[in-house]
Amino acid sequence: MRTWNNTKVADFILMGLTDSGEIQVTLSALFLLIYLITVLGNLGMILLIRMDLQLHTPMYFFLTHLSFIDLSYSSVITPKTLENLLTSTKNISFMSCFTQLFFFVLFAATECVLLSTMAYDRYVAICKPLQYPVIMSSRLCYSLLTGSYMTGLLDSSVNVLCISTLHFCNSNVHHFFCDISPILALSCTDTYGIEMMIFVLAGATLMMSLITIAMSYVSILSTIMKIKSTSGKQKAFSTCTSHLLGVTVFYGTMIFTYLKPKKSYSLGKDQVASVFYTIVIPMLNPLIYSLRNKEVKNAFFRVMQKRVPTRQLK
Repeated sequence: MRTWNNTKVADFILMGLTDSGEIQVTLSALFLLIYLITVLGNLGMILLIRMDLQLHTPMYFFLTHLSFIDLSYSSVITPKTLENLLTSTKNISFMSCFTQLFFFVLFAATECVLLSTMAYDRYVAICKPLQYPVIMSSRLCYSLLTGSYMTGLLDSSVNVLCISTLHFCNSNVHHFFCDISPILALSCTDTYGIEMMIFVLAGATLMMSLITIAMSYVSILSTIMKIKSTSGKQKAFSTCTSHLLGVTVFYGTMIFTYLKPKKSYSLGKDQVASVFYTIVIPMLNPLIYSLRNKEVKNAFFRVMQKRVPTRQLK
């Protein structure tokens, strides 16, 4: 952090998505709407799971934290993006920039591991249903959750500590938030070693999570194929469709953006992908897990039915 005093720039300037005033107004309105839906959707999911006792299971315990993570890393990015779109001030201090980078990587990496944890939970539920209550104990659930957050903390700490040692000759961040590749591009010193360290660490987190998900779903598919009845197969697979859809969307954009060298960074394409996984996906996840999940729909109606008689009595 002390190297900031030796850099040639005072702070960073977030160049944003566009210079067009009309497009900025349109994007700000769209992003504000998406953010409001994100907040309402994820908070609603958290409250619904906490209020309905039938959803107090390991699957929905992890889903609660997925909603919390989506809400958190969207809040790290979107408010500052809206400020930059609506005002002429694009500056962001070093401390604010690296704080944003730290929490963004923390929550994004945590979500990667949490999605693999949810895949393991589905594997146990479908492949070992009789042992499920014993295997997925409260102790194991909290251990897996802690491991997810610790992995995110390790990734974010290494990223920030490595990048903060660089000297910066340019202040113009060609992005709408402080992300890894745009910040590395501002350095006037060689970043190859730091770039490779970050690449390996991010790659290890993504690949280990993907391997866990792949192995879980290979076993799940094998078990489902052994079920004789068509309705049984559909019921078993229906518990996984929401998770599979969420994994595909999240990992697809993350791999496209991060698992490649800095030299292949494409401003336009990477910004579109970044908008998708930082602003859009946090909004989509509660919709994916609610609209495609009968248990969540039934829980919503149960909670509403309990509240309606209470209001009538008043």
